[in-house]
Amino acid sequence: MMINSVFNIVLVEPEIPQNTGNIARLCACSGANLFLVGKLGFSLSDKYLKRAGLDYWNSVNIKQYNSLEELQSEFSSSNFYYLTTKSKNIYTKKSYNNGDFFVFGPETRGLDENLLKKYKDNAVTIPMKSGQRSLNLSNSVAIMLYEAIRQNG
Repeated sequence: MMINSVFNIVLVEPEIPQNTGNIARLCACSGANLFLVGKLGFSLSDKYLKRAGLDYWNSVNIKQYNSLEELQSEFSSSNFYYLTTKSKNIYTKKSYNNGDFFVFGPETRGLDENLLKKYKDNAVTIPMKSGQRSLNLSNSVAIMLYEAIRQNG
């Protein structure tokens, strides 16, 4: 089956190269764009990053931005959704459209709480068993991305 939907994955200050490589591979297979924002916890030439992305790395549309504000400003007419464990908005209860952006924070701390408060209506969560920290970043990206793809055929 061919996927026609185009979505945008945003990783704010990703820290673990294997996660980013895995997400790049996911983006290549789904046609999603990948935006890397802020200071990266690794070099883009990192062997672990390339290994996780394998031969998919050159098939991904990857762009870097210094700040989330810069990205939001350039795509000001687009919808941005912020993935967090700190929201009551379940990700499947929202409707997504081609061109939407899904923003994920650093693995060890997530998105800034002030950002989540500012955009609370677009902060969404993937339900988990009580008492758990969070899902792996690349798993969360896959869950969110394929829900958006499912909704848009």
